[in-house]
Amino acid sequence: MTTVLVLGGGPDAERAVSIESAKGVAEALRRAAKHAVEYREIGRATLDELRALPGDVVFPVLHGPWGEGGPLQELLDRLGRPYVGSCPRASRACMDKVLTKSTCVRAGVTTTRKAIFNGEDPVCPLPFPVVVKPVHEGSSVGLRIVRTDAEWESARAMVLGDRKEHPSRTYFIEPFVSGREITAGVLDPGGPGGGQTLPLVEIIPAEGVYDYEAKYTREDTKYVPAPALQPGVTMMVQQLALRAAHALGVRHLCRVDFILDHLNAPWLLEVNTMPGFTSHSLLPMAAAKAGMPMPALCAKLVTMALRDGARR
Repeated sequence: MTTVLVLGGGPDAERAVSIESAKGVAEALRRAAKHAVEYREIGRATLDELRALPGDVVFPVLHGPWGEGGPLQELLDRLGRPYVGSCPRASRACMDKVLTKSTCVRAGVTTTRKAIFNGEDPVCPLPFPVVVKPVHEGSSVGLRIVRTDAEWESARAMVLGDRKEHPSRTYFIEPFVSGREITAGVLDPGGPGGGQTLPLVEIIPAEGVYDYEAKYTREDTKYVPAPALQPGVTMMVQQLALRAAHALGVRHLCRVDFILDHLNAPWLLEVNTMPGFTSHSLLPMAAAKAGMPMPALCAKLVTMALRDGARR
């Protein structure tokens, strides 16, 4: 029987979420009863540390720049075992929100203009309202909505303070688009069939924006699978998500987030190559709506990894 090594943790800001997601994946694979399962929590693991772990195929449920953004994927390529998720190049591209947006614009996916945050500039380079957030973080870590000069000063001070603790962290600024937040799951975009889009999910925070707390700690955020949208909008968003995944070279799975403005025009927010697998997570929710519960979803992803590992 094939053994799946499920990894959680990592050194990034989303370590706690990663551990919760990884435990969910390990339990789902045990329920699927198609593979033996080994679960391990890691930090910034070395190649030798990964090599010492058991498993024929790896399911790395890590979030953030190291675990999801390329460095771990480089190690897994060198390890030589099949693994779930995108290759290093696509992982790096999707973790970099600026590169994601510029790549997707060239592919015909609409997104907003953007500017890199410059701590020496006391004036916001774009008209209010704007969003300020890190280029290389997920789960809305460090996200701020800025509507006034006073809020700009507060956000600027926050970014400068955060960069003292994380000198390599880069922030960017983009216009704030008000509307309905919609997410589109995609499975196997690099596979033989060209990919499968899942039912959309609408996210409705009880107040404010869909930030880290609304995602993982609050219980009042509403999620609406297959929301009622204007005719043609659902298919349009799903096709744009698939186009973004193809343009970025995503493998096996991703979640593509959009805002629908008051004219029902979709604006790309970001692409996540290893979405969450917690009780609040959206890709498993969408898959369940499509008749694919969590055990079947996780087993399907392992099958993709084994297929592509054999092909390589």
